Amino acid sequence: MSLVLGITHHAGVRLAEVAFLLLVIAGIWLAASEFLAPNRWGAFRRVVAGIALAVGGVLLIVAAHWGHFG
Repeated sequence: MSLVLGITHHAGVRLAEVAFLLLVIAGIWLAASEFLAPNRWGAFRRVVAGIALAVGGVLLIVAAHWGHFG
């Protein structure tokens, strides 16, 4: 049994744009976590940045594989 998952080219490009936006936000968030009150909420900010990087990476994989991006 095969799973058929179809994403149009436009949707794949849009998905990749969202993924890249998440990567930029995660980078800024990670930099801010080091400079803005590093002792308070620092670990939480790093976890949020890591989750955003992971979600962005998964979205890029989906966009490249099923969305005909790239």
